[in-house]
Amino acid sequence: MKAHETVMAWVTEELRSGRLRIGDHLPGERALAETLQVSRGSLREALRVLEALGTIRTSTGSGPRSGTVVTAAPEQALTLALNLQLATSHVQHSDVYEVRLLLETWAAAHADHDGAEWGDAERVLTLMDEPGLPVPEFLQLDAEFHIALSRSAGNPLISTLMDALRTAIADHTLARARSLPDWERTAIRLRAEHRAIFESFRDGDAARATEQLRAHIRGYYEETASAPEA
Repeated sequence: MKAHETVMAWVTEELRSGRLRIGDHLPGERALAETLQVSRGSLREALRVLEALGTIRTSTGSGPRSGTVVTAAPEQALTLALNLQLATSHVQHSDVYEVRLLLETWAAAHADHDGAEWGDAERVLTLMDEPGLPVPEFLQLDAEFHIALSRSAGNPLISTLMDALRTAIADHTLARARSLPDWERTAIRLRAEHRAIFESFRDGDAARATEQLRAHIRGYYEETASAPEA
């Protein structure tokens, strides 16, 4: 392993075990280097990588805010890494569509309908019904709804990938939505489709939920395909 991979693996395990939590300080440089059996120079390089990813924050001086503090779980760093990838690669609207289809229809087909908790998804649907909801807030709730449904598949990597993707393309999604000639009409349709999809998930009809999601994602892609690129 490279030094930053060693440190990341250690932080991940400490977070998973509960020995380390968001907001906690990492051990001092000397102690951590000894624990992980890496040189202090390699450790400093590793900490710079993790800080760039948003996993930790390093501050000099004294007091409770000084030192190296865990600011995000390593999974959250995936969003930042994906943002960098998207910034340096030309991602087409069709690329986003294809990845969403892949992730979300898989989650629908593998959902644990009996064991899943549906409260979060239902709460988001209620919030989306608020009249005059600004487009950015609607889209944020839309993303939360789809991510909440994906969690029912019991695969944390799927929901983590979806969360990272939806966050990374937020500006792109907003630009597409704002280009539509009648956003309110689109929002009404999306609300109705969300309700139908949710009911299929809750009722345990995997086949219907999968096809409804496929049609929902395809319909919005086709509606926004002619919008200017973000």
